Amino acid sequence: MFPSVGKRFLVLMQPLFQSRNLLLTNTLSGGVLFSLGDILQQSWENLKKPGRKQDWRRTGCMFTVGCSAGPLLHYWYIWLDGAFVGKALKTVAKKVLVDQVVASPFLGLWYFGGMGLLEGHTLSEGWTEYKNKFWELYKMDCCVWPPAQTISFFFLSPKFRVVYINFITFGWVIYLSYLKHRDDSQPSELL
Repeated sequence: MFPSVGKRFLVLMQPLFQSRNLLLTNTLSGGVLFSLGDILQQSWENLKKPGRKQDWRRTGCMFTVGCSAGPLLHYWYIWLDGAFVGKALKTVAKKVLVDQVVASPFLGLWYFGGMGLLEGHTLSEGWTEYKNKFWELYKMDCCVWPPAQTISFFFLSPKFRVVYINFITFGWVIYLSYLKHRDDSQPSELL
């Protein structure tokens, strides 16, 4: 089914998904995809405002927050798979619901709090920003993550879950970067 190059690539990547390397894979894939999402968002911002330069410190902060989210997600999914065993539709629905009600708000807080601290703000300022943007974030979250998580919980092996989620996160991070760094003094326009 795969061309020979694709098969060789998959064979080379296989050790990354073995249990002894999985936490590292999940951590680094989170950091890399967070930073790539931010680079893409900043590229869009630079097109809209000629003369604006790429903020590599911001991208570094995104890398750090992405790396810190990798272990959280790694252990979260281990717990979730242990608490709700199986792939029956009812079980998958429970996993998606718990993920949406518990993990999504917490990860949003982790993002805004972590980015705020790395950018030199206080926890209080990060909390205020999170509260101000929560409903906008959560409404968009409800559109993206339940379908993505349904696919994840129903079709994927647990060892591939965080990497799959990180790839969905790549698109999600473009939105997060926009939401976090947009100029709220200007009329809001998506991306």
